[in-house]
Amino acid sequence: MDATVRQIGERVVAALEAAGYTRLTVLEYVKWIRRLEELSRRQAGVYTPELGAEFASMTTSPRTGKFSDQRRKAHRRLRDLFDSCLLTGTVDLSLNRRGQEPAVPQAQAFIALLVSWSDEIAERGLAAETRGAYNRVARGYLLYLEANGITSLQAAEGASVLGFLESMRERWSGNSMWAGVGNLRPFLNFARRPDLVEAVNLVGAKRHYGIIAVLGDDEEEMVVQACASGKIPARDAAITLLALVTGLRACDLIALRLKDIDWRSLTIGIVQQKTGNPLTLPLPPAVAGRLAQYLLQERPDTGDEHVFVRSVAPHAGFSDHCSIYDVIRRVFKAAGADHERVGTRLLRHNAATRLLRAGTPLPIISAILGHSSPDSTNVYLGMDTEQMRACVLPLPALQAAAR
Repeated sequence: MDATVRQIGERVVAALEAAGYTRLTVLEYVKWIRRLEELSRRQAGVYTPELGAEFASMTTSPRTGKFSDQRRKAHRRLRDLFDSCLLTGTVDLSLNRRGQEPAVPQAQAFIALLVSWSDEIAERGLAAETRGAYNRVARGYLLYLEANGITSLQAAEGASVLGFLESMRERWSGNSMWAGVGNLRPFLNFARRPDLVEAVNLVGAKRHYGIIAVLGDDEEEMVVQACASGKIPARDAAITLLALVTGLRACDLIALRLKDIDWRSLTIGIVQQKTGNPLTLPLPPAVAGRLAQYLLQERPDTGDEHVFVRSVAPHAGFSDHCSIYDVIRRVFKAAGADHERVGTRLLRHNAATRLLRAGTPLPIISAILGHSSPDSTNVYLGMDTEQMRACVLPLPALQAAAR
């Protein structure tokens, strides 16, 4: 007997709820199932793999009329669950686990190009984070071409580059657009398409260095006291204190593994995600205490080796920087220091500025922050307003207006 979208959808929702997925996540799946059910009406609501494939190919946002990467991921995720259920009779949520293999183009020419590109950037010795960024943008562009009926890079025109970058403006900020352009250009150079590189240059994306205010002494004290008081969950307190004290990047907090912590020497040893350089940092007693409390008392029983994992099922490592941002924002709010835009970037700048004010030499600050080049630390010089004021020349006395 044929299974309908509604029948399979009910099984999927029940499996999500039984696995402990949040209500918000379940409601997102319900929304996607309704879209699929609407599509299935022409065949009496029956689900087939062919219908699932068509649903997965619906990557255009009705609101903007443009390619939506979010819609593509959501539709493919639901398609995989429905196909699995139709084939086996059970809902296999392991297919839905974050960190699974990303979507790739189906055209053989595109697949071969991506493989060659991955080999090329690996041979260059680029950091894992940089390789990931290069691959994501290249893959996104090829998926955009495929969604528009283009299955060979030779058939792509300059307008396709502009269209792809324009489709990403909804999700990318100004600096993200600058990074996206910078990550796409090497791929197009590798593919020997100088005409497409010229199209990228037309975008004129620029990087903006905004002035980031550091924390006041009272704000910092409020956060530290709240984290030490016990009213903040140990996981969130440990994340916030690590970012505040060490200036670790969000990507390094996400990637931190249990084996990276040396409890005997109270240090953390990592390979930085952005630069690929090794870094060893001291683990202050206050941070070590909250971290130990989390690992011994609050951390879910999971086989995931990441230090910080989701508190709700599935108990896996954090998937992106937004998770760290949300944690730090909640901690600041609970501490009564509801800063406007708080996150690891602010705390990293704050740590650098504190070190500068303490008279710490720039090479040492560069080593603590894990910069690949000492020159990278210069951007923080503008944050030390007290020292900057000392560099300002006094204005000459104003002469009488009659003169």
